[in-house]
Amino acid sequence: MNEVDVIEDPAAAEASLDPVRSRLLAALVEPGSASSLAARVGLPRQKVNYHLRALERHGLVELVEERRKGNVTERVMRATAAEFVISPNALASVAPDPGRERDQLSARWLVALAARTVAELGRLIAGANAAKRPLATYAADAEVTFASAADRAAFAGELQAAVADLVRRYHAEGAPNGRKHRFVVGLHPAITREFPTEEN
Repeated sequence: MNEVDVIEDPAAAEASLDPVRSRLLAALVEPGSASSLAARVGLPRQKVNYHLRALERHGLVELVEERRKGNVTERVMRATAAEFVISPNALASVAPDPGRERDQLSARWLVALAARTVAELGRLIAGANAAKRPLATYAADAEVTFASAADRAAFAGELQAAVADLVRRYHAEGAPNGRKHRFVVGLHPAITREFPTEEN
């Protein structure tokens, strides 16, 4: 089982979004049969079997083993990943394009960068899984409280300068064994319980 799979196929995305099927995917982090799942999700075994076949058709669940019980062969299934995310490629015709408008202060551009990151990582994860090799990634996450909009702007300016300096020092265009990496930094307001009453 993979840690995470990024769903690119629109039909697979649609299958995973069905409420019953998403519950089955969550339950199948541990292997289960249609009969054992039926008891857990409160549906008839035949209905569970129908949904499992659809998930299997789209590569979201896989056969672990077959058990013989009298005249019946019980199929034990498992989700292909512990977690799933839908790639923007599943909506390719309307997916945001970071190349369309490069505006560092635009929420649309930040979303476009995040969408591209998900799509690219999906393809990289699939390749790494197929090759049975680790994927070299790095991520950082932090929350910062700014006292004012001026402080936020100053922070963004210093961050941009620091990133530009690091890129200048480490970027080795034309290195014989070099490999390009994509570096993305984003800053947005944290979601709070109460909607803000004034612009910060």
